Amino acid sequence: MELIEELKLKMIEALNLEDLKPEDIDNDAPLFGDEGIGLDSIDVLELIVLMERNYGIKISDSKTGKHIFSSVRTMADFVAENRTK
Repeated sequence: MELIEELKLKMIEALNLEDLKPEDIDNDAPLFGDEGIGLDSIDVLELIVLMERNYGIKISDSKTGKHIFSSVRTMADFVAENRTK
């Protein structure tokens, strides 16, 4: 499975986005705000846990996190470069 698709599935599960399918999430759309899928600050915490649990990636800097979670593609790029699992 392609990493982007895997991340979409894990996000849908972790964030309880039952009304979304992976194909509903644009790879480059913003994850936060009105233009994207509308995630909020609590969702960021869930995404950080998802990254640690599934890929062994720890994110402690909020500026780094803001960039990583800007879209599914930026998440996938970061995981590909930094995963330990």
